[in-house]
Amino acid sequence: MTLSVQKRREKQKAELRSELVAAAHKLVQEEGYEGLTIRKLAKRVGYAPMSVYSYFADKQDILFALAEDAFETLARRIEEHPADDPVEALRAVMTEYAAFGLGNPNEYRTVFMTEKTRLPEGRSYEDMEEGNPAMKVLISRVEACVAAGKLKGDPRAIATMLWTVGHGTISLLITFPFYPFGDPQAFVKRMCDFMLASLSAQDISPLTETPLNC
Repeated sequence: MTLSVQKRREKQKAELRSELVAAAHKLVQEEGYEGLTIRKLAKRVGYAPMSVYSYFADKQDILFALAEDAFETLARRIEEHPADDPVEALRAVMTEYAAFGLGNPNEYRTVFMTEKTRLPEGRSYEDMEEGNPAMKVLISRVEACVAAGKLKGDPRAIATMLWTVGHGTISLLITFPFYPFGDPQAFVKRMCDFMLASLSAQDISPLTETPLNC
């Protein structure tokens, strides 16, 4: 096989995978987790189910692909809101994360609230982290706060704690819409302020004895 033919085939394969991921996003937005099946996805793009299996082994692989794509979208949205103040830049991460989740409840529930029991075949945790630009932005903005003396401790641990609180807040707002939280955006801001105030009063230790580097 000539190099040009190989490159053309690789390009076609990448384009089809992107088409499948885009179609999966739409299925999830319209029908939620239950609507995301290999058969429906194949029908949506006009391919045989076996063609889809050549890109994704199962539904969980599709969920990982959706998560990676969502993190790329989120990272772009965050980068659109730079700030000179490192704390405000960090707050923008949480604000955009909340806006993304509340603006796409079906997708958030499916992608971020579905149990992931294993890594995709042939992928390591390091591979997954390398494909998560949103977490990289979050950690880098935490590092800026630490460098400015606004926060103290391990940036990854701080980022993970912020993500945990943000995820919990968004999950509750989505799954318990009848609870009197008040205005959702105002509640998100209150939780963000609360967490930042709490973190600024402590020296946050690493999550593990051998902290990872992003």
